[in-house]
Amino acid sequence: MRRDDPFHPPPAYAQLRAELPVSKVRLRTGQQVWFVTRQADAKVVLGDPAFSSVPNTPGYPAIRPLPEGPPPPGVFLAMDPPGHTRLRRMLTGEFTVKRMAALRPVIDKVIADCLAELTAVDGPVDLVEVFARPVPSLVICELLGVPHSDREFFNERSQVQLDRAAPAADVAQAVEDLRAYLDGLCRAKTSSPGDDLLSRLVLQRVRAGELTHEELVGIARLLLVAGHETTANMIGLSVLTLLSQRSRWEELCADPGLVPGAVEELLRFSSIVQQGVARAVVADISVGGQAMRPGDGVLVALASADRDEHVFADPDTLDLHRTANRHIAFGFGVHQCLGQMLARTELVASLTALTQAVPDLRLAIDPADVEFRPDMAVYGISALPITTT
Repeated sequence: MRRDDPFHPPPAYAQLRAELPVSKVRLRTGQQVWFVTRQADAKVVLGDPAFSSVPNTPGYPAIRPLPEGPPPPGVFLAMDPPGHTRLRRMLTGEFTVKRMAALRPVIDKVIADCLAELTAVDGPVDLVEVFARPVPSLVICELLGVPHSDREFFNERSQVQLDRAAPAADVAQAVEDLRAYLDGLCRAKTSSPGDDLLSRLVLQRVRAGELTHEELVGIARLLLVAGHETTANMIGLSVLTLLSQRSRWEELCADPGLVPGAVEELLRFSSIVQQGVARAVVADISVGGQAMRPGDGVLVALASADRDEHVFADPDTLDLHRTANRHIAFGFGVHQCLGQMLARTELVASLTALTQAVPDLRLAIDPADVEFRPDMAVYGISALPITTT
């Protein structure tokens, strides 16, 4: 299903919501799965234990060929309770409002440094390369205790992992490169802990026998990839979206108090997990009037659920003053994004800094020439040439 407009989901989503909100679709691999487009049905699939997140469960949607065997230890995104619950609980304290407030000076310093580099260039500069990618990358490196010099290593490999069009061999190599590096990093933290998330897990969980080394490596890999690729894409796409509707950008420049609400609306409007959240049916259940059986696969279209006319008034309009904004851009249920507070903090801080420091920021190319990334699991843009004066 292709987009007619890069700022909006495929028009087929709206037709499905109206006529057949739970339908059968065929994947590139030839597999037929259920496709869920309304928010109420999406919440059932994402919240009910009749659906499994484990990729080797029979029926799990193979958007590309899936690796055989169980998910790697520690990668709780691909696990069901109780294993998922055990690992996630070890991390909830690291992503509280209080912890994010303590991290805010680090985020502000990273943003200030990137802004200085952005504004030091006399002429067009790529906002993605100089700001949108480095900000979350440097923050997650700081959080996990990863040397900043390794950020390009992670950027490159995480992009390959998320590229649905990448050859399976390239994906496997990227996964192994990350695993090998993080194995060494976790061993270093085990022998000499510092003041970072991985070191705290070593001191509190690994040494207590509650977490294995392999699980620690898996957690590190999951947080590192999820913690910067999604937010980087959201920053770049948000700026482009606001610039394409210049009055919206100017609203934020005039009133920075609007930024937190604007971030929620941009999350809803863009819903960058674009190709669906996958689940496998493990118990008989009915969703949207359709009977599902064990062995069926399901894809939940978050981008469609967040444009659902039953939930949002005028859903295809970017409304920075929207108050009833019950989006599920971060998912729903037990797998709702663990790092959503961090993402929100980074997005609010980034948009506040950009609109206040460089209100005259403008595109340096024709909007039609911006290169979007439709084959990535996380939607975004490849580059965003801008001028700041």
